Amino acid sequence: MRPVIPYVTAALLFGLGVYGVLRRRNAVLVLMAVELMLNAVNLILVTADTTARSVLPHSGQVFALFVIVLAAAEIGVGLAIVLQLYRLRATVAVDEVPLTEPAESPRPAGMPQPAAASAGQHPEVGR
Repeated sequence: MRPVIPYVTAALLFGLGVYGVLRRRNAVLVLMAVELMLNAVNLILVTADTTARSVLPHSGQVFALFVIVLAAAEIGVGLAIVLQLYRLRATVAVDEVPLTEPAESPRPAGMPQPAAASAGQHPEVGR
């Protein structure tokens, strides 16, 4: 088997994934681009396993299985973060996410203020 075609395909998929991560503003599309990069890595692992027989048989396929499990966990956690971001900000635009914690974070409607904050004290002062 000639490994050039799968390697070039994997390189194109990975490049497309990197482009998607760097250029997209929607968090769901960024997660999809990360999945595309992980699938490109899976293609390389399986191709390398079939072309170069190593000491451990089928080691590339086992690593690919681990990458698939990792990708499933990443999507679960990533979508949970995106849903929470949408609930708090009503948008999933990545460039609108604050990278630093604001001095006074706004409370969602219907959420009471903590007792220490409403009395003008720092919560750690009385301990």
